[in-house]
Amino acid sequence: MAQTHSNAEHHGHGHEHPDQEEMRTFAFWIYLMTDVILFATLFATYIVLQGNTDGGPGPKDIFQMNGIYASTFILLTSSFTSGLALLAMHKGNRLALMNWLWVTIFLGASFLFLEVNEFMHMVHEGATISTSAFLTAFYTLVGTHGLHVALGLGWMIILIIQIAKHGITPVTKRKVNIVSLFWHFLDIVWIFVFTIVYLLGVK
Repeated sequence: MAQTHSNAEHHGHGHEHPDQEEMRTFAFWIYLMTDVILFATLFATYIVLQGNTDGGPGPKDIFQMNGIYASTFILLTSSFTSGLALLAMHKGNRLALMNWLWVTIFLGASFLFLEVNEFMHMVHEGATISTSAFLTAFYTLVGTHGLHVALGLGWMIILIIQIAKHGITPVTKRKVNIVSLFWHFLDIVWIFVFTIVYLLGVK
């Protein structure tokens, strides 16, 4: 009787666990929607303020497009490698999954390095966040995206540690799916940044 009860209890937990994973995935989608609203607000603010240079430098004066093209290529490539990590996970290849996540982290870190260099160059040229409304909106929008990239990198590093310790489990699978989705979302946001801020800015 006790064994039957134990089996029933175990069976109940078996059904409960996937539901918890689904709920956590759903919670992430809600978070992503709030991020969409955040970035939509920052883009709208930038579009309104982009002409308010207050006599200071404008987009054509400060944007170094060669570096931006390189950053864009690197980030889009990292989206591809995160997709390869997902593919490795579905094949049950733990080593390949971890390796592709490391490649994605390296590319994301390279993107951030170029972005920080760009900001430092602009500040050196006197284009700081307080110089004009245009620059305040620019630094806020691009900086918020950069902060999200940094959070994504930290998230992936923690996830690699968990995969190394526990392997590919329902929990780590859900986390890889979510971080991959988050990373693709950041790539889409960057395409908008690249087009609206940089390409239209220097046109």
